[in-house]
Amino acid sequence: MATEQEETGARKQVRHVARRRGGDRVTIAEVARAAGVSVPTVSKVLNGHDAVGPRTRRRVEDALAATGYRRRGRSEPGRAGLVDFVITELDTAWACELLRGAEQEAYRLGARLVLTVTHDRQAHPREWFRSLASRRTDGVVLVLSSRTRLIAAERLRSIDAPVVVIDQMGGYDQDVPAIGAANWAGGFAATEHLTGLGHRRIGMITGPDDVPCGLERLDGYRAALGRAGLSPEEELVRRGDFYTRGGRRGAAELLDLPDPPTAVFAGSDQQAMGVYDEARARGLRIPADLSVVGFDDVDMCEWVTPRLTTVRQPLAEMAVLAVRSVLEGGHAPGEPPPRLELSTRLVVRESTAPWRPPARAARRRR
Repeated sequence: MATEQEETGARKQVRHVARRRGGDRVTIAEVARAAGVSVPTVSKVLNGHDAVGPRTRRRVEDALAATGYRRRGRSEPGRAGLVDFVITELDTAWACELLRGAEQEAYRLGARLVLTVTHDRQAHPREWFRSLASRRTDGVVLVLSSRTRLIAAERLRSIDAPVVVIDQMGGYDQDVPAIGAANWAGGFAATEHLTGLGHRRIGMITGPDDVPCGLERLDGYRAALGRAGLSPEEELVRRGDFYTRGGRRGAAELLDLPDPPTAVFAGSDQQAMGVYDEARARGLRIPADLSVVGFDDVDMCEWVTPRLTTVRQPLAEMAVLAVRSVLEGGHAPGEPPPRLELSTRLVVRESTAPWRPPARAARRRR
């Protein structure tokens, strides 16, 4: 808890920063640093949310007044009214969730969203970069989760506009502002749920080796097995691609094992749909014969039968915070860029059940 002296010192520090920057706009990150809170907390105060304690709210309000912070208006001179949203693909349900959150927040703040899809085949999106360099933008939100996309983030540092990466935490250099989700904790929660139901043979279908989020979910899976006194077995881990086809292929390999798993944790909800397809093709019932957990909590989890138990990551909220960050502040030169990790949460539905001896004959039948 900050003392009155600490709060006064913080205000003096930010006044000094504002003067040193020659009257440039004070950023939301500077306000957060002055108040000793996070950027999302300042945003909550600015937007009138009540999920902030009175003492914290006063500190934020004092910092806002001391710094002379001004929100960008809808018709502010010099503003382009555009936010570039760059994503590798739109073929996944989670990508649509991100886009929905970004578009809604841009509209609320009086901006239009400019969408660019780079596609996996385009390792260096030169065309898009040339287009961006030839016009004005108020900010760039970059959604590229593979390590092979780092070159894009490096080139974006030369753009005269705020840049925020919706990252899978760990895929980008530390000097790139990033918003991600607690993937390790999500993988741990999914696996702990299954061990708590009595499952001991738990398979996992993860993502590609070069995608940090999949590796972190895999680490969480292994840690939860260890917590339950189980030794992780490599034969129970299959690499997928986060698509339905990868889930079905991984499920087929797992169910063909001499001692197949009684539960599967899929690294995405779409891969979980592939597990559903393969299980049904073999005459297996979910969850009576095979429990399944996904990751993302997209809309389809409520549509399938049985409804899918999954780990919710706040995809739309991540996009909202990213757009808000580039439109309302960014970070000051010389200060560490914000790297936010939002919580994940297990959502239990009908696709998981307590362990019971598997119907081996049916399990081997195609």
